[in-house]
Amino acid sequence: MKTTQFLKAAGGIACVMFALNVSAQTNSASSTSGSDTSMGQKVDDSAVTTKVKAELLGAKNVKSTHIHVKTHSGVVSLTGTVPSAEDKTAAEEVVSNVSGVASVKNHLKIAAK
Repeated sequence: MKTTQFLKAAGGIACVMFALNVSAQTNSASSTSGSDTSMGQKVDDSAVTTKVKAELLGAKNVKSTHIHVKTHSGVVSLTGTVPSAEDKTAAEEVVSNVSGVASVKNHLKIAAK
């Protein structure tokens, strides 16, 4: 339990550090960009990714540490491997309940036995 709390706290600290770094880069860069993604959206996506990773690590019904998480505009993509179909479904359920997640693309593969 203490490990999960530590990981959640570390994730929160990482989000703040990332946000400060993005803010510093935004202040030094020009405001016109060819990208459709704003700095605020990148920070939000980073925060969602961190929350999702923390929830997956703390979930007792998901037995894999080989899950990779990416977020774009609130859409979370899961890749990697899990030991069973139950773990694949459970991972998607955990992620879909995280605040800020608009939808989940579950590309997890079931590891061969």
